Amino acid sequence: MAHAYTPGLRVADRVTVRKNRILPLPGKTLASVGDRVEAETIVARTDMPGKVFSVNAAGRLGIPPGEVAKYMIKKEGDNVEENEIIAESKSFISWLKATCFSPIKGSIESISTITGQVLLREPPNPLEVPAYIDGKVVEVMEGEGVVVETVATFVQGIFGVGGEAVGPLELVVKSPDEPLTPNLITKEHKGKILVGGSVVRMDALKKAVKVGVKGIVVGGLFDEDLKELLGYDLGVAITGSEKIGFTLVITEGFSEIDMAQKTFELLKNNAGAKTSINGATQIRAGVLRPEIIIPHVDVAVAGAGAEPSGESPETETESGMEPGDMVRIIREPYFGVIGRVEGLPVQPQEIETETKVRVVEIRLPDDSVVVVPRANVEMIQL
Repeated sequence: MAHAYTPGLRVADRVTVRKNRILPLPGKTLASVGDRVEAETIVARTDMPGKVFSVNAAGRLGIPPGEVAKYMIKKEGDNVEENEIIAESKSFISWLKATCFSPIKGSIESISTITGQVLLREPPNPLEVPAYIDGKVVEVMEGEGVVVETVATFVQGIFGVGGEAVGPLELVVKSPDEPLTPNLITKEHKGKILVGGSVVRMDALKKAVKVGVKGIVVGGLFDEDLKELLGYDLGVAITGSEKIGFTLVITEGFSEIDMAQKTFELLKNNAGAKTSINGATQIRAGVLRPEIIIPHVDVAVAGAGAEPSGESPETETESGMEPGDMVRIIREPYFGVIGRVEGLPVQPQEIETETKVRVVEIRLPDDSVVVVPRANVEMIQL
């Protein structure tokens, strides 16, 4: 049977999920293999270097750069307070003395006799890495981080902004075609992750920020609302570091698009459950997708790797696209449309751009069949 490999969005009711929780710099791991952790548990910690400030000591003292070391009151490695004297010229007449003060609280990083500059560094900033998901530590990289595993409902979105967030999941619409409007967001939703239907507009996004919502999961979003939300046009980049007040994950595409029924039902069935989401997305390249992870309570309590209620979790396998598979078209003019693979012609075919590419035949919901390049689709792994 013909098949092809293509990236896809994962939508699974029960799957084993592993997350690497890694420090950006070497530090200390705080968990051991076998430890059961909650999403908020700190599993690794390090100190990020403070900002560096440069002071032109030679210029301030009116001396040659090569003589700076002789006039330093503080030496390399010494701690200093803000506005503390770090260097002073010598003179029998007090009013002829020149002094150099520290602009910060920190330490002396280096003293250059070539440039006459003194570098000072602010105190280090502690950085803590949480587990992000409820589960079990299955691997420890000493000084680097850990791997946390859980069995969970797992849904990948097509696009997102904002970083990691954890909170209870709340369904605020009745069907996947219902928009998430401002009136559906109330003060009781503070700290929660809301599930909408077809689309969310800017007025509702503003209401979410005001209320203190932690996250929004919805089918579609309009380009102009994304631009207003961010304050700039989003180019080719990795999202996830935006400071917008909440995390936003869209599951279908840019427009008013009904959330896929399978996705909606999975989220509906997990309403009230503790949920972890991350809006980080690799634009265009498709190597990083926003995600929704809902650990199963029985496994979170028993520890990942357990076999609750006689049901084994799914395993991640590399499978090809085959006739009958569900796929999503990710390019115009059918962007966001979900269909079923009808055929996979072996020979390349000429498309509108007059280039020959390998294509896939897709049967759409209206029973029509369209032919699109294989690079323009992604699998929906149900």
